[in-house]
Amino acid sequence: MAKIGLATHGLARENPRFPGQAMIRVRNLSKSYTVHKKAPGLWGSIRSLVARQKVVKHAVRGVDLDVGEGEILGLVGPNGAGKTTLVKMLAGIIHPSGGEAQVLGHTPWERNNEFRRQIALIMGQKAQLWWDLPAADGFLLLKEIYRIPDDRYAANLAYLAEVLDVEQHLNVQVRRLSLGERMKMELIAALLHEPRVVFLDEPTIGLDLTAQRAIRDFLLAYREEHRPAMILTSHYMEDIQRLCKRIVIIDDGRFLYDGPLDQVAQAYAGQKVITVHLRRGDGSPPPAEALAAFGDVLTAGEDEVQLCVPRERVAEASAYLLAELPVADLSIDEEDIGTIIERIFRERRVEGA
Repeated sequence: MAKIGLATHGLARENPRFPGQAMIRVRNLSKSYTVHKKAPGLWGSIRSLVARQKVVKHAVRGVDLDVGEGEILGLVGPNGAGKTTLVKMLAGIIHPSGGEAQVLGHTPWERNNEFRRQIALIMGQKAQLWWDLPAADGFLLLKEIYRIPDDRYAANLAYLAEVLDVEQHLNVQVRRLSLGERMKMELIAALLHEPRVVFLDEPTIGLDLTAQRAIRDFLLAYREEHRPAMILTSHYMEDIQRLCKRIVIIDDGRFLYDGPLDQVAQAYAGQKVITVHLRRGDGSPPPAEALAAFGDVLTAGEDEVQLCVPRERVAEASAYLLAELPVADLSIDEEDIGTIIERIFRERRVEGA
């Protein structure tokens, strides 16, 4: 893996409402927790009553970040990397251990009303609507909480319900809705007051492919219509690839990469994938041993050959394949972005072992 330092490409655009700064601005933000460690068993429990061993957990370590208007920033990292902790600090739910952050000119953890009226936090694993009530009743309560004028509320609800195709479900108990329908209602609840900053923490978790696609399409349409700044965390790479032009790769509380999604491969992938489709009935399967001399053999059948080859050997390997095999079609592609990111984390684990 290439040793690349933090790459920052300055994608955040100036917000006209807050001249000279991004809508989200973070400097040297950190969060640490003190947890108690106990040995297993009865003896460990007894010892912990007398002397408790304390361990400091660094969830976020001195990160810098700027997010501009209309930008959807993807946060990518394994479980425990610090993604949700960072989002909760920016939403004002938890206090940092150090550093500073400004969201729309406000310090999030001060949680003043002006700040709270302009943000939304959508967490795929937590619900804000009441299960025993229809979503429409929950929306009316949110209308009063956010003091949304009647005409604005009616227009926003009609727009969101139509785009998400849930008009027929507004008066159904939330508990009777499918998971995808409930998630759409959660999106409506979060966006009724037209927030300027939206935090999306695993918004498609547990949804089927159709529901995931519908929510992605909606978020893109909403971004174009309202231009909020968004931060998205997801373990589904299709969410990231579909919604985000810029990503942050985070692990162990540190940013490993901050920049365009399409440049991750150039920064971290030292290989490319060569795929060859062969003419049928024209010879025997290719010799796997000869192919392995160029790189990793992914497939080697009568119809297709696929190699993962170091960048510097792509031309040599392509020439060999064209000369030695009955090639019907040949393509050269970057590695899948999900595979690249998984390898980054895997190699970091090995280096830290």
